[in-house]
Amino acid sequence: MKGDRSLTTNSQLSTNNSQLPKGYKQTEVGLIPKNWETAQLIKNAKVIDSLHKTPEFCADGYSMVRVADIKTGNLRLHETLKVCDAVFEEFIQNYQPKKGDIVLSRVGSYGVSSFVETDEPFCLGQNTVVIESKIPPRFLYYILNSEYIREQIEDKSYGSGYKSLSLRNIKELIVAFPPTIAEQNLIARALSDTDALIESLEQLLAKKRQIKQGAMQELLRPKKSWMNWKLSDVAEIRSGGTPSTTRSEFWNGDILWCTPTDITALKGQKYLRNTTKLITVEGLNSSSAELIPANSIVMTSRATIGECAINKVPVSTNQGFKNFVPLDEIDVEFLYYLLQTQKQRFISLCAGSTFLEIGKNQLTEFVVSIPNIEEQKAIATILSDMDLEIGAIETKLTKARQLKQGMMHELLTGKIRLIDKGNT
Repeated sequence: MKGDRSLTTNSQLSTNNSQLPKGYKQTEVGLIPKNWETAQLIKNAKVIDSLHKTPEFCADGYSMVRVADIKTGNLRLHETLKVCDAVFEEFIQNYQPKKGDIVLSRVGSYGVSSFVETDEPFCLGQNTVVIESKIPPRFLYYILNSEYIREQIEDKSYGSGYKSLSLRNIKELIVAFPPTIAEQNLIARALSDTDALIESLEQLLAKKRQIKQGAMQELLRPKKSWMNWKLSDVAEIRSGGTPSTTRSEFWNGDILWCTPTDITALKGQKYLRNTTKLITVEGLNSSSAELIPANSIVMTSRATIGECAINKVPVSTNQGFKNFVPLDEIDVEFLYYLLQTQKQRFISLCAGSTFLEIGKNQLTEFVVSIPNIEEQKAIATILSDMDLEIGAIETKLTKARQLKQGMMHELLTGKIRLIDKGNT
């Protein structure tokens, strides 16, 4: 489509019950432009159910897309299970999905849809549907991922615990759309461009993480000049504990108290600066918890083994941690990266236990190989610079995802209009 694009925005779309913004109307899906239409999905697409039959799988053959294979974005076939020719032919008697279709799950993660961007033949497994669009398919795909469709799906789902969608409920979903194919295509193109940006950042992030992982393995691999030390010779190992939860005077004090959830919330970030819960001095003294000075390392030691963070402020932990206060001539950043490479060795020490846990005595005798302080700092600087680069990409990716969510809401409800001047 040729021609310049211009953007028109109505910034005053908040309204009350007595007055609607000029040029807009209230509908089943909310406020939309007056010249937009609403209709049931079945008016704009053909919805075809899959066979309700358990297939037999084989090592080679055609891909069968099941509920677990349907994720937001383009459909990926490389990890699907395969069915032989006879099963494939049986499952496509009703309809064979093609490029430009949309596949949607009815159970589990119900209402999730993938766009078919491949020419590779495949069939659909149980509890899935394929949607053949009568309007620009990319536009309809984004509609099916919109907030107002998600709300309808939640309202229409049924069952306790394991919810699902009926074929009828899918067909009766109400969609809103602008009057011209041109505007529908412009909306789809704008959102596709944002998806392309997100995908490129995801690929770059995966590549940078892979490069860092390789660098860690190489830089932290023991060298001839390195010395073998027990962990107890490079750091003071301290444990954690939990004050009595029935004593209110032990809680909501001034001392940070770290649980594994606080480490999980970091999502791989290196530094711990806050915790969800706080304890008092009385709570600290009444339990086996110890105060860990700033610039030490807290490490999970139960169930999930070896997840680390550097605490930038003094902190205590629960009993699911073993914590390391580095001794002289040990760089805390280097020790942080070194401990990350030891996870599998730590886990191997827990073999045979029903509940994985590594004890203080085991860590005391655990041997690691360490260079002199200058080399420690040089290695830590390289890996820290890589972390900064990865963090910057993660920030860009988060912003791109937020931008897309905002764009979807504005574009798919007509709060922002895209007009192709070449077609006006």
